Amino acid sequence: MSAIELSIAERKAHRAEAHHLDPVVMIGNDGLTPAVTKECDAALNAHGLIKIRVLGDDRAQREAIYQQLADELNAAPIQHIGKLLVLWRPKPKKERAEDEDRKPGPREFKVLKYSKRGGQRPEVKTMRVLGNQRLTPGGQVKRAKPKQKSVKKGRLG
Repeated sequence: MSAIELSIAERKAHRAEAHHLDPVVMIGNDGLTPAVTKECDAALNAHGLIKIRVLGDDRAQREAIYQQLADELNAAPIQHIGKLLVLWRPKPKKERAEDEDRKPGPREFKVLKYSKRGGQRPEVKTMRVLGNQRLTPGGQVKRAKPKQKSVKKGRLG
C-alpha cells in the first residue's frame, strides 16, 4: 500500500485535473530503472500531479510498475488507464531566505489622462514607480527629495 490514501472525491478531482496533462516521464522496454524512479520523483516535486507513459504491452507488468512507483515515491495512485499512469503527491513547500536589507520593489499605478476635448474617454496608463520616486498629482514620476531639515531646528540643537 502507498503512504497516501485519498478519498474517492479527492481521487476524482485529481483525475479531472490530470485529464489535460501530457506524460512527463516515459518508461521504456527496460522497465522501472533507478533513473526512471529518480525522474518521477523530480517531476512529482516540481508538478505534484504527473502522467507516466509505459511503452510495454503487458498489463500485469504495468500494474506492478504502477504500485511499485506509488510505494517507492510515497505517492497516491490516481489512475491507470491503458498505458498511462497518473500519480499525485503534495508539492513540498519552498523555503525562501528572508533578506533584512531588501527594500520594497517597484510599484505600479494606473493614471487617468483626460483629453482636452470633452467627449472622449480618459486614457489609462500604467506607471512604474521605483523606491526613490514618487507620483505627482498630475501623473508624472519624479525623484523623491531627501528629507528637508529645518533651519530653525538646526540652530537650536
